[in-house]
Amino acid sequence: MALTEDRRRSTGESHQALHALLSDEAQALTIPAARHPEQAQLEAAVFLACCKVGGLSEHPLGIVQVHPDEAQLTLRLLAEPYVVHHWAEFLLPRLTGVESDRPQDCVAGVAGLRYRREGGGIMLHRPGMPARIMLTGFNPRWWERIAKRLTTDYGLLQSELDWTPTERAAYSAAVRSPFEPPSLFSPLLRRIRATAGPGPYNGTDAWHAVGGSFRLETTDGPPCPELIRLLGDGPTGMGWKIDHKNCTCLCDHTHTGMGCTIDFLEPTGQFVYYSNLKWGRARSDRRSQTITRLNRLAFA
Repeated sequence: MALTEDRRRSTGESHQALHALLSDEAQALTIPAARHPEQAQLEAAVFLACCKVGGLSEHPLGIVQVHPDEAQLTLRLLAEPYVVHHWAEFLLPRLTGVESDRPQDCVAGVAGLRYRREGGGIMLHRPGMPARIMLTGFNPRWWERIAKRLTTDYGLLQSELDWTPTERAAYSAAVRSPFEPPSLFSPLLRRIRATAGPGPYNGTDAWHAVGGSFRLETTDGPPCPELIRLLGDGPTGMGWKIDHKNCTCLCDHTHTGMGCTIDFLEPTGQFVYYSNLKWGRARSDRRSQTITRLNRLAFA
């Protein structure tokens, strides 16, 4: 169990599923990186789009489990229609009609993204590229029904078999941009469960900050020592080093309204400024009613 502990904590996978991957050398199980640059690009784009979902459940981004493979990523989402609706709405590309010098502004969603139903799930892919993300955990008919409605409302590009010129331009600009580095966001998506705290609601967000740095924020994240191990030099980590921190996790009294901050330095030399807001949210009838309403609206 100890050899799979950190990976299980970072991905939500079970020990039974991971046991077959253990080697005879009795070494802790690591998390593989994406093999192809296009796979890492897709994962980074999906992460940055969907981290805006918010936190209405204990699962950050609505992700219950991650199964990271070198050639593909499988994500099990929470089986709630509102989660599926958020993912489809934030991900599926459409033209914005905006005239801009920034090609990324001309496409909403993930440029070039297409989907197909496959093996009981929804396979996200980009035409002509070895990049795949499988979405599971929900009825795929939900996705198809939601996508059909979004196509009516927004004019999605799903019917295009190949990239549109506008999407190509947006993708090329994103690849050249320093604001969406796959080396940072693809590994984070593959370890997204590491950002979840023990409470009933977890929200995780990330974005490019001023001065070339990046922000990572949780609403109710894990204790800082745990996060440092999982993202730092632990067996599943990414080699993030601590430059500075202000942590209240080990105090013997409650700090109402106070969170924790850690300044990480990641291997390429960029700073990631992490904040755990520690909202301390508890379950409530009002929040349950909100989820019920969102689930009803998901198919409206």
